[in-house]
Amino acid sequence: MTGTIVNTLAILAGSIVGLFLTKGIKKSYQESLMNILGLIVIVMGIENAIGSNDMLLIITSLVLGTLIGEMIGIEDKLDKLGMFLQSKFGKNDSNISTAFVSTSLIYCVGALAILGALESGITGTHDTLYTKSILDGISSIIFASTLGIGVVFSAFSVLIYQGSITLLAVYLAPLFTPVLISQISAIGGIMIIAIGINVLEIKRFKVGNMLPAILIPIIYFIITNIL
Repeated sequence: MTGTIVNTLAILAGSIVGLFLTKGIKKSYQESLMNILGLIVIVMGIENAIGSNDMLLIITSLVLGTLIGEMIGIEDKLDKLGMFLQSKFGKNDSNISTAFVSTSLIYCVGALAILGALESGITGTHDTLYTKSILDGISSIIFASTLGIGVVFSAFSVLIYQGSITLLAVYLAPLFTPVLISQISAIGGIMIIAIGINVLEIKRFKVGNMLPAILIPIIYFIITNIL
């Protein structure tokens, strides 16, 4: 768990620095930074999205996953969580749920998160997660300075997500093949592109309702291996 704990602390530290920077940035500068951030997020999404050539599975996963998310109402539940966090920690920040969901997804769906957590659990080495910690720590400064306090809570998403993979690494390693990881990253990449579009306020995507799409390739992989 050492790598995941370091990763969590890096995001927390970067977010706190970013929140302090917010107070010294002019409104016009914040808007410009938000636009740049949106473009950067889209590029990150594209980089992940091109990692798989099984477009049929990607499309099927996104369609089924979004329908499941809509039926469950994940976005609404996340909004309620955001409102609760806002009432407790950020009375002047109305963007907590968006920041929380967006950065949680960015930090959790990439190949580094899965591979690093597996490496940490199986071999006891944490080099991949240490590298990810540096990247996440730097990016969390930028995200927190533009998106606000919601970025802080994404650190706990990383702790739970990567920590779970690390603790179950021996059992999950055969499941998370390079092909499956590339499919999860590709689906996550498309969702990250949607986040970038949200940041740029081009169109509003309910990214929270798309989250179950990440599970579809895992279910598909398990079924095909059983059959």
